[in-house]
Amino acid sequence: MIQEKGNLSINSENFLPIIKKWLYTDKDIFVRELVSNACDAVTKLKKLSSMGQADIAEEETFQIHVTLDKEAATLTISDNGIGMTADEVKKYINQIAFSGATDFLQKFQEKSEEENEIIGHFGLGFYSAFMVADKVEIDTLSYQKDAQSAKWICTGGIDYEMEEGTRTERGTSVTLFLGEDGKEFLEEATLYAALKKYCSFMPVPIYVHMTEEEEEKEEEESNVIHVSAEEAEGITSAEDAKRLSEQKQNEEPKPLNETNPLWLRQPKDCTEEDYKAFYHEVFMDMNDPLFWIHLNMDYPFRLKGILYFPKLVQHMDVTEGEIKLYSNQVYIADNIKEVVPEFLLLLKGVMDCPDLPLNVSRSALQNDGYAQKMSNYITKKVADKLNQLFKNERASYEGFWDNISLFIKFGCMREEKLYDKIKDSLLLKTTDGVYETVSEYLEKNKQKHENKIFFVSDENQQAQYIRLFKEQGLEAAILSSPIDKPFVSFLEYKNAGVKVQRIDADISDILQQKEEDKNEEDKKAEQIVNTELENLFRGVLGKEELKVKAEPLKTKQVSGMIVLTEESRRMLEMKEAYGENDQMKMLFAHAKPDETLVLNSNHKLIQLICDWKAKEEKKEDLDLLCHQVYDLALMSHKTLSPEEMTAFIDRSNLLLEKLAEMEK
Repeated sequence: MIQEKGNLSINSENFLPIIKKWLYTDKDIFVRELVSNACDAVTKLKKLSSMGQADIAEEETFQIHVTLDKEAATLTISDNGIGMTADEVKKYINQIAFSGATDFLQKFQEKSEEENEIIGHFGLGFYSAFMVADKVEIDTLSYQKDAQSAKWICTGGIDYEMEEGTRTERGTSVTLFLGEDGKEFLEEATLYAALKKYCSFMPVPIYVHMTEEEEEKEEEESNVIHVSAEEAEGITSAEDAKRLSEQKQNEEPKPLNETNPLWLRQPKDCTEEDYKAFYHEVFMDMNDPLFWIHLNMDYPFRLKGILYFPKLVQHMDVTEGEIKLYSNQVYIADNIKEVVPEFLLLLKGVMDCPDLPLNVSRSALQNDGYAQKMSNYITKKVADKLNQLFKNERASYEGFWDNISLFIKFGCMREEKLYDKIKDSLLLKTTDGVYETVSEYLEKNKQKHENKIFFVSDENQQAQYIRLFKEQGLEAAILSSPIDKPFVSFLEYKNAGVKVQRIDADISDILQQKEEDKNEEDKKAEQIVNTELENLFRGVLGKEELKVKAEPLKTKQVSGMIVLTEESRRMLEMKEAYGENDQMKMLFAHAKPDETLVLNSNHKLIQLICDWKAKEEKKEDLDLLCHQVYDLALMSHKTLSPEEMTAFIDRSNLLLEKLAEMEK
């Protein structure tokens, strides 16, 4: 072969200038591009062989070798795939952005009915090498009979050299002379991490070699045997040690990657242990997943994968999901929002989409229609799995609920199609620890509060109200996570005619004692008492806007309670959530809590206040009691401020002192 020099031909139609650090955002992406190119080379050769276009021995094994030479500062990726002739190098490498994979498929698409398994665009992806290398060499030998090897050398500009290569076996070796931008990849740990990140499941076995360590290992092998604890227990004599040493030396090296990942297998061929082991390995989570969904679709698009529902250690873990996206077993990225439905980003899993129309850097989707079809399919599969568990394994489903409810609620609000499919499997956990669907809850309580769902947002804070409900044989749903604030409104929106309100929003129908019909005189007297009590508490507390009313409640254990209308509470929550927004500040400028202090006229303390309200000599004690009743009611409604709590403690001590003096 005659030595040749020339200039690279830029294919301007692809409009992407090949400039360092421009095409890709992550420097380590060159590992994915070069190793996936090597996989392509093997895949192409296999296809040609299957079509009778290439002669390959049946027993031949295909491999990719990644070799790091720290002393020479080089990194070599070598394969025994299809190789290239000098003319093909000129075509696919010199004409930057000319897609070798596309050209190959167009040429052979009529001869092969097999699916497209070619990973990427060789000409363009190859140039990611110059993100880390000052110089790149290609040494290649084509599969074609009597082909000559060719070597291509480029130092990162537009100039290249070509000459006869040194390779004697079919395939391609790409050698990167790492420069300042790539020196970090001379560290074994950095290189290995990048290989594991992008290449863990590529379809061709990948072997990694660190040349600096080879001589050291050879020197140590004669003296040191690395054994596991189990192997050490089996050594009882010198013969055992010698036998194990020979066995270790004869062991074949193991590839870096798993060429047949779990998601490509049929679900019937996978065991529970397989799914759990894969989860632990990929996501580094020591907890077992709750359950999983194996995706396996071939039409109208190809999609395979596994979605795991992780066990949540705490509520906020739900925001830390991880969906790994692959294309033909090549890792693309985590949590690509254009590809993965947003509500799925709360889960963990892998999805392999060979037909995915990614952009050149493989970091974004180019066709929203494809994403929507895929989203609809996945939503249906998730809904089917949840409904299946609910109908066939309800006890297990209820056991999962506390861990998956946040995901389901978020998913229902983000994708109403999901809600429409699983609404009959949506559970409410009640204060008695029972799990019920919305319809089951409404049916059970229709005689006591028709078309109402009561809930608690803080079991400790609202413990008094929960106790009052239990005394009446009633339970409330527990909706205590941050996502439940919007979910309450969503439930109301999706269940026409149903009112969802917090347990302290309205007590009149539930806790008010039913009395015989009163005559006009009794009603008038009651109104006078209510007016007097309202004026008394407003004056003592200094709260002119406070609403006060006395009602005979079914319990005698509670002197008073604060009731805040559901509408007012939601308005205040919105004000708190959007308080920093100037427009929302204007909207909520006049929003005030619509609170009512309900006094239990059946309680002795309230009856005493009624007796003392006209006695001047009891004014000081009356002030103390009014403040105490109000703070006790307030404590069951919300957390007291530091100042309010200090005043409450001081007042409680004073009342105890007065009680002690009365006993003297």
